[in-house]
Amino acid sequence: MGISICPVTPDFVAEVGDADLSALPAADLAAVKAAFWKYAVLVFPGQDLTPAQHLAFAREFGPVETDRVLDTKKAPHRLNVSFADISNLAPDGRIWAGDSRQRQYKAGNRLWHTDSSFKFRPGLASLLYSRTVAPVGGHTEFADQRAAYDALSDAMKRRLQGLVAEHSIATSRRKSGFTDFTEDEGRRLPPVPQVLVRTIPQNGRKSLYVASHAGRIFGMPETEGRALIDALIAHATQRQFVYTHRWRERDLVMWDNRCTLHRGTDFDDLRWVRDMRRATVSDVANTCEQEGVAVPA
Repeated sequence: MGISICPVTPDFVAEVGDADLSALPAADLAAVKAAFWKYAVLVFPGQDLTPAQHLAFAREFGPVETDRVLDTKKAPHRLNVSFADISNLAPDGRIWAGDSRQRQYKAGNRLWHTDSSFKFRPGLASLLYSRTVAPVGGHTEFADQRAAYDALSDAMKRRLQGLVAEHSIATSRRKSGFTDFTEDEGRRLPPVPQVLVRTIPQNGRKSLYVASHAGRIFGMPETEGRALIDALIAHATQRQFVYTHRWRERDLVMWDNRCTLHRGTDFDDLRWVRDMRRATVSDVANTCEQEGVAVPA
C-alpha cells in the first residue's frame, strides 16, 4: 500500500499518511516529492525517527546546512550542527533561563520569515521534527507566498519584477530586540541579495520572496524600500493565505522555503518543554542567479 495524501486546501498544505520516513520506498519518495512541489507544506504524523534517519530523509531534497548562526563558544549547541535546535532547552537539557542568549536570539522566530534567506545560498526546504510539544501554544503558522503573489494587482507585479532586497540575520534580530552579535558572528553573516519575486522551477509558479530578514531594496530610497517590504509581508500573511499547525508529538513537518513564510507562536517557554529539531536543505544557488538578475554591487 502506498502513501495517502490528504490536502488541507486544493494547493497549499497536505497531510501524508501511511508513510514511514525511516524507510520510504522509492515510489513513495517520488510521490512525496510531487506532493511537496504542489502543496509546499507537508505534515507527516506519527514518525519515529533517529537523528540519522531524519537527516537521511532531508538529504533526498539536497545538502543539509551545517553552519549555525551563534558562536558555539558563547552559546553552546545542544544538538549536532546539522540540526537547528528549535527548543527552549539549554545544553544540559533543562529549560533555559529567562536571560538566556539563545532565548533572546530565538525570539526572532516569532517574526514572519523564511529559513536562511540571509545566506547567499538560501534554504530550499526545512524539516522540523517534534519530540515534546507544549500543551498550550507553540503552534507554527505558514503563509503561501505563491497565492499572495497571484493576488497582487498587475501593476504591482510589474513593479516588483527584477527588484532585489538585502537580507541579513541582523535585520530580523534587531526587530525582536537582539543586537548582541559577536564580531565573528557579524563577519560570518554579511548581508546578501535576494530577488523579491522568484519562480519555482518544479511547477513554474511565481512567488513572493520576502521575510523579516529583508531590509532595504537596491535602487530605492531606504524608507520606501522598507515600507514596500512591510506591505508585502502584511499582504502575504492575510488570513486567507495562512495555515496554523498545532503540533503533536512525533509530527514531522516540511516546508518549501522558496515560497512560504512561517513563524512560531507564543507559549510559556519558562514552564513547558518544547523540544524540536530542524534540518534545512540548501537551495541550488542564490535567487538572483536563478532568476537571471544581476547581483547589485
